[in-house]
Amino acid sequence: MKKCYLVIASLVLTTTLLGACGNKGNTAGKEETIAVEKTGMPIVKEKINMTMMAPGGEAEWDELASAKALAELTGINFDYITPPSTDFEAKLNLAFASGELPDVIFGAGSGLSNAKQSDYGSQGILIALEDLIDDYEPNLKKILDENPEFKKSITAPDGHIYSLPRLYPEDTSSPLYISPLWYNGEWLEKLGVTELPKNTDELYKLLKRFKEEDPNGNGKQDEIPLSDGNKLAIIRTWLLPAFGMKSLGIEEVNGKVRYAAASANYKEYLTYMNKLYSEGLLDPEVFSQSEEKYQGNTQTDKVGLFGAYASYMATGKMPEDSLSDPMFSPVTSSIQNTPLAPGHPRVTTGTFAITNKCKSPEAAMRWADYLYTEEGQDLMTKGPEGAFWKYETNDSGEKVRVYTGENKQKMEEDRGKIAMDYGLVVPGLEDDYAQSVLANVNDPDPSVWTEFRMKEINEKIMPNTEVPFPIVYMTKDEADQIAINATDIRTYVEQMEAKFITGVESLAKWDEYVSTLKSMGLNDFVSTYQNAYDRWAKTE
Repeated sequence: MKKCYLVIASLVLTTTLLGACGNKGNTAGKEETIAVEKTGMPIVKEKINMTMMAPGGEAEWDELASAKALAELTGINFDYITPPSTDFEAKLNLAFASGELPDVIFGAGSGLSNAKQSDYGSQGILIALEDLIDDYEPNLKKILDENPEFKKSITAPDGHIYSLPRLYPEDTSSPLYISPLWYNGEWLEKLGVTELPKNTDELYKLLKRFKEEDPNGNGKQDEIPLSDGNKLAIIRTWLLPAFGMKSLGIEEVNGKVRYAAASANYKEYLTYMNKLYSEGLLDPEVFSQSEEKYQGNTQTDKVGLFGAYASYMATGKMPEDSLSDPMFSPVTSSIQNTPLAPGHPRVTTGTFAITNKCKSPEAAMRWADYLYTEEGQDLMTKGPEGAFWKYETNDSGEKVRVYTGENKQKMEEDRGKIAMDYGLVVPGLEDDYAQSVLANVNDPDPSVWTEFRMKEINEKIMPNTEVPFPIVYMTKDEADQIAINATDIRTYVEQMEAKFITGVESLAKWDEYVSTLKSMGLNDFVSTYQNAYDRWAKTE
């Protein structure tokens, strides 16, 4: 990468660099250079404006307290382009097609897939970031140097890095692939259950007891043993492993790539789920109900095993009253004799990219690097003092942060009104044990709930995890090949899953189902992923 940085030495040894040329692929003309401080804050002594495109929520980003505080600290003010999250990918695609791009793309998620990064990077529309990381991101560079697997997972086939990641280090985080399942602790107590199911037979028996023994005590058989407000997504994620699968789709097993939903294991899963459904143990509305209907059931004590990020978010109870709701523990089956759970790859890409329209890639990278510090992540997540929290002294003489709102059940909702890191995956480091904002001044930190949740995850899930498929980058040809039939295959699989489970289609048609998948190009689909995996596996 051509470097056009001019070092200016001052009497106080402050180093300032002029970002005139920027990065390889950055072809936008620049009428003037922008002086960028290499250390300290502000990043620029003369304030500058840039544009940022990100998925929007209910709050206007220019009104977010965290955004205002970052602008004041760094000297970089962003004009925010924030279409609704449901429209974001389409709007971003339109921006790429028209060339009317922002300086920075933020929190894009799947809207900026690895394939798109490679494609737009090869065209010079997204600029390569690896040299800028070396020169302007000491915090991220240190992490990547210490964790080569992270760097491997964010590097495109051409050797360039086109987006910054969210990272989940093992010493600070225990990320789940999806929200967990939770047992209704009051039902377990009512039925005298002291040991959770260890296999699918024991799970079936417990669900049957949920249905037949009136654990909610209202004298009616209105219990729903197993339910999910995400059209089976959470249930599927945690029950597929019981039959030896880590994913509904592409997964790697001992170096070989397969499509799980075409395997014999998947037929066993469908057989089990059909049994649950036909006996009334799986919510009959699981494929169709709204989130509101689901919440109505979980909040009125009608569900025994349910999906949610935290059990209290589904039940409506206070966190401290939810410690008796145990997390689901992976179960085994006749074809899977050891517990298995899908593992998070500990890297999420596409969280921050710079386009060739950027006025100062150097300044943008320094801004992003701040998010890889404890202070930067804290500001992004919780905002500055006074916006959502304030310092108070507890009875032990400790200075703690306390929620300033009145309705403690709306703490997370109120956080969404001040934080950029809300409902998005943003660049930075995940830290499950970061200092909390407390509901009450004398609450423990980490909260009792946080301690409970992390203990459940670390004891039940983490020892049994395997990553379904690593973070790999497709070449453009590979991405084009995948795009031919990916949506059709996934749609067909999900439609048939519902039909097989509900009995609309008999599993006697299994061979016909597999043949249809093959006729849709499944073999070429899997081969493409195998090639990408093999290339990734050989990368140092």
